[in-house]
Amino acid sequence: MNTIVCQGARELGQRAATEAAANIRQAIQERGCSHVVFATGASQFEVLDALVAAPGIDWPLVVGFHLDEYVGLPPAHPASFCRYLRSRLVERAPIGDFHFINGESSPHAECRRIGDLIRHVSIDVALVGIGENGHLAFNDPPADFQTESPYLLVELDEACRRQQWGEGWFPAMDAVPRQAISMSIRQIMKSRAIVCSVPDRRKAEAVKAALQGPVTPQVPASILQHHNRVTVYLDPSSASLIKTDS
Repeated sequence: MNTIVCQGARELGQRAATEAAANIRQAIQERGCSHVVFATGASQFEVLDALVAAPGIDWPLVVGFHLDEYVGLPPAHPASFCRYLRSRLVERAPIGDFHFINGESSPHAECRRIGDLIRHVSIDVALVGIGENGHLAFNDPPADFQTESPYLLVELDEACRRQQWGEGWFPAMDAVPRQAISMSIRQIMKSRAIVCSVPDRRKAEAVKAALQGPVTPQVPASILQHHNRVTVYLDPSSASLIKTDS
């Protein structure tokens, strides 16, 4: 695992996007297309801004996959990750195709539908973050490290729901959905490369546990320690509890 501490969120976003763009360009050059997993949330604001501006990406040859989405939330809702990705990526870059999760569909049927799509491709790079509770995607603790299902119906724990409310996506805690469809841990780990962006002091304890603690389902993001091509980009506040060489 490579850990890089940046000066702030803007540099973090630029450096994470630079690495992601390099992986995308390489995949297109070697295989004629690139499959990319895109995360959402506050950690990805600067990353996506920099990525859509990155030079030399042949976007029509890029296929995107949605990392996670709330169950029962309409795509026009301000907190919808479909809406987030449309406004911050799809409407700004001429991406070839994007496989959104339909949160209003039958959850188990939707898991099967999008799972069948991703089973037949190899993900070149996954853009992810780490939650305040250590979650990876919406795999809250204790996460399922064993399932081979690409997507899962998951229950969101209180810490996860409180984070979504605290970041301003919902007007009240009661408005935060209790279920989501999430890419599974094993599916994320199948990615050739993982670019993990984690700004903000409120993530510092989760970062320390994920990067320097034991690998355990109680800290889902700790599984990243077992991936051979993962870079974690931090800012000084999110890195404040760990020791690094960067």
